[in-house]
Amino acid sequence: MFPRYQRRQEEERPVFSIEAWTPKTNLGKMVKEGKITKIEQIFAMGKPIKEVEIVDALLPGLESKMLETASVQRMTKDARKQKYRTTMVIGDRNGHVGIGVGKATEVRPATDEALKDAKMHIITLSLGCGSWECNCGTAHSLPITLKGRVGTAEIILKPAPRGVGIVAGVNAKMVLELVGIKDVWTFARGRTRDIYNMSMATYLALKSLSEMKNVEKLKA
Repeated sequence: MFPRYQRRQEEERPVFSIEAWTPKTNLGKMVKEGKITKIEQIFAMGKPIKEVEIVDALLPGLESKMLETASVQRMTKDARKQKYRTTMVIGDRNGHVGIGVGKATEVRPATDEALKDAKMHIITLSLGCGSWECNCGTAHSLPITLKGRVGTAEIILKPAPRGVGIVAGVNAKMVLELVGIKDVWTFARGRTRDIYNMSMATYLALKSLSEMKNVEKLKA
């Protein structure tokens, strides 16, 4: 059901055109004028991305996958109101990944909001080969061990030698595949069945590496 619905969403989604885009921020104007050609330049500057079109212009090859669509409710003094919460993950399999959440009274608007939120939380990280069993020097795994936790869900990502593959659960594997990791060992504990917490824990683990790289670039 969800893969078929996702394909229909991708077919109906309008194609981004940089000529028809009217930037509202100085950062967006710099992107449209060609002064910024890579998203890594924005991260090195330390400026927040406030326009989704910036990500569309600098990363046109992003893939998106739907992690979860759940029905959520909240009680008001009048009645119980129901909405849909959609969790999406995006990536280009080349060191860029983002996770977003959207809520709406219908599935389609919730999916669009989740996709926009994922683009606003895009991160970049440098892959490597940190396994002592490999040391091939190629960017197929992680350079160091990473750890992320959301709620009771906790995950540890460890570099693995070439040929091992992604040894992880379904939720963490989607995130790791879209970021471009080919070999990694993972250890998870807590409530690993929670799709949102598990995927966000993986994202935060990768984000910790991204923040370390950005700090090094800013100091340089």
